[in-house]
Amino acid sequence: GYQPNMIARSLSRRSTRLIGIAMAKIGDPFYARILATFSRKLQEKGYWSLLLNVNDDLALDEALPHALQYQVDGVVLTSATLSSTMVSHCKNLNVPVVLFNRFSWELDVNAVGCDHAGSARLLADLLMAAGHERIAYIAGEEDSSTNQERERGFTEQLADAGHSLFAREGGDYTYASGYEAAGRLFSRRVCPDALFCANDLMAIGAIDQAREAGLCVPDDVSVVGFDDIAMAAWEQYSLTTIRQPMDRLASAAIEVLISAIESREMERVIKVIPGQLVIRDSVRRPDK
Repeated sequence: GYQPNMIARSLSRRSTRLIGIAMAKIGDPFYARILATFSRKLQEKGYWSLLLNVNDDLALDEALPHALQYQVDGVVLTSATLSSTMVSHCKNLNVPVVLFNRFSWELDVNAVGCDHAGSARLLADLLMAAGHERIAYIAGEEDSSTNQERERGFTEQLADAGHSLFAREGGDYTYASGYEAAGRLFSRRVCPDALFCANDLMAIGAIDQAREAGLCVPDDVSVVGFDDIAMAAWEQYSLTTIRQPMDRLASAAIEVLISAIESREMERVIKVIPGQLVIRDSVRRPDK
């Protein structure tokens, strides 16, 4: 019945086998899935997760020092961004950091994520091939790299084909913000005939708003999203979207983190993994 003392063992080995996972928006289905995937894959490697539930970047700077007191071997940031001060603090403590699904070119920190811009280009091509002329964008959080990259890839692809964005509304990656932004777009004298929403939750909100406005999806307006959460496949939405390869992304992030933990001297690593276009019934067929 002997039970080893893991705290004593960690002191002797100078390794706790703990990985701090900083995450906001835990109620978002996409991030809930990230947490489950990371926890499972870390356990397969003999590590355990220490969850930091943060509300914003400022809260992260306040919470992370507490996690470092637990002598975590590394940190994964999934929906928050470290300040340059905290990056330096982690480096001084030899605690490697990996940004997951977001990028910061200014900070000297590892990052693994989906090709947001390239994937958004696929959506732009799809909507143009369907004959749409009045294409609008509902943005996520303005300062997030995911939103910036998705919008950049989408608008650049439109421009390359001689099109421009018909309209743009702001959101914050929530269902309510997509619903409200779509309401503003549909109240215009001339409304869009296609919407690209920066994530699936906003796209689902936009579809519900379209139906309440008496519009048919996709005959009157096509709607596309990003992430491929479980709800996207529900029959009442059948949302065309970009599937983020969660297992590949999580495996790559863990590989980078463990390599950094073991070497402590490796240079910054940036890995970008393509997304997959998933076509369902929320986009008008090109022959219509």
